[in-house]
Amino acid sequence: MKLYRLAYCGLALFTTSAFAGVYVKAPTNNSNVATTIQYVATATTSCSKGVAAMGIYTAPYVLAYKVNGASLNTLITLNPGTYHTVVQEWDNCGSSSTTPVTVNVGGSGGGGGGHTFSNLHQQGGWNGYGLLPTSYAICGGCKPSGPQVTWARTTGVSSPSVGGNATRHDIGGQTQYADVLWNNHLIGDFSTQGLPDTHKTLIPTLHNFTYDVYFYATNIAASQALEFDINQFFGGKSFIWGHECRIAGGHQWDVWDNPAQHWHPTGIPCNLVNGWNHLVIQVQRTSNNQLLFQSITLNGVKSNVNYTSNPINTSWFGVTINYQQDGNYKQQAYSIWLDKLNFTYW
Repeated sequence: MKLYRLAYCGLALFTTSAFAGVYVKAPTNNSNVATTIQYVATATTSCSKGVAAMGIYTAPYVLAYKVNGASLNTLITLNPGTYHTVVQEWDNCGSSSTTPVTVNVGGSGGGGGGHTFSNLHQQGGWNGYGLLPTSYAICGGCKPSGPQVTWARTTGVSSPSVGGNATRHDIGGQTQYADVLWNNHLIGDFSTQGLPDTHKTLIPTLHNFTYDVYFYATNIAASQALEFDINQFFGGKSFIWGHECRIAGGHQWDVWDNPAQHWHPTGIPCNLVNGWNHLVIQVQRTSNNQLLFQSITLNGVKSNVNYTSNPINTSWFGVTINYQQDGNYKQQAYSIWLDKLNFTYW
């Protein structure tokens, strides 16, 4: 028989039901987490009227979140420090039960200071690939000179630029809806940053990633879509946090559903401008090895995505990032300039 005390509501009320309980899937107790934390939990009760609500206390008497029903899935942002949080359920018979969850919240670097690759747009290690419909697999026979799809990457551009040294990306060609993918292997196999992680001790510890980039357009309407991806591979699992700004397809952000291998619409607007745009993407590999798409901040407006997906199988080992430009129904040639591309991991 379980005994639960309502530690954070100031009442000396107990429930002795063997069937009542709060089951927290994430975060795990005593885990190290980023400042934005995903809570996933369910509740059961012996009350014939069921569970009325669930909530999260981040400190005594501080109810940070409450939702009706027997399940919750939400993001909570906390300042760095250790928090003895409590997830609580209230049933429709006047009883309640709780589960304590202690979390150690890091700062911008997850408590370890974080590590940032700065100005990656200026650096080498980028490989370009043509992608042709309908499979959109890497086209082994495609060349930058075309003719199906053409592409180029030019560094050292002083204007337009934010920091005085932008990189121009061009796409064109003859095949409608053809795309160009640029990829850079940062950590692990084929590392371009001197971090091969030979003993495989670094990558399995990484849970949080931030993709921060400025990009400039002169004819954004010529783009079908722009894509920004963060990828982590280890332990036979592939985690791909794909983010696509649909332009011709409806001015909305999509994220990648890993198991289903298709795009999932978020409902978050993606209205790019001709001129400079600033994008910050934050994602997390949760303690139970799910992909959490946390937030997208475009031109100063932050939108919480709060979408989870599961990894698929792979033999790769590493952390990589992608940038991609998609062609439209005319395969109209267009250019995008990237600047101040920084990638932070912890």
